[in-house]
Amino acid sequence: MASTTACFDAARRRGLILGSLALAGFAHGQSADAAALAALRRGGCVAAFRHANAPGTFDPPGFRLDRCETQRNLDDRGREQSRRLGAWFRAQGLAPTAVRSSPWCRCLETARLAFGDDAVHAWDALGSPRAEGHDAQRQQAELRAALARVPAGRFEVWVSHQFTLSALVGGGTASAEGLLLRANDGRVELVGRIAPA
Repeated sequence: MASTTACFDAARRRGLILGSLALAGFAHGQSADAAALAALRRGGCVAAFRHANAPGTFDPPGFRLDRCETQRNLDDRGREQSRRLGAWFRAQGLAPTAVRSSPWCRCLETARLAFGDDAVHAWDALGSPRAEGHDAQRQQAELRAALARVPAGRFEVWVSHQFTLSALVGGGTASAEGLLLRANDGRVELVGRIAPA
């Protein structure tokens, strides 16, 4: 019992215990820790999501960005995760100022199913670092600069890849998991998480 209590207390200190959320959020399968929800409401941050469930690893050899059938794509579970993600934001009354996505089809589909086709803008800076000719330093600099420009009272949604997000925050993400990020004296600060649906 003592070890269970100690583990619980340690997790709470790290901010990983889910906090006071509207019941509507749970009804849609998405949940966020209290810090994440508060950050979204304050703005000046980005909710950066790994694309929803897309079985397999990496893209097939010779894939093309302009042909989704050559890429690794979302399955039915991933499409449902994406729809739930959008439903969660709507249930919370949260509307992003911008929705930006990696140009890979699994990211674009995640963003479009969540927020609608017209809301989503493809952005090369969110692309996979596995792409040919990728410049990791330039990518990270562009993402950090864009994060620093998000004003208070507003937030953006970014949809990207595991490797891109890991490079930003130094840790992994699950499919359809969101990281609440803000700029802090030139650093990227992870202020909360949105758990996958």
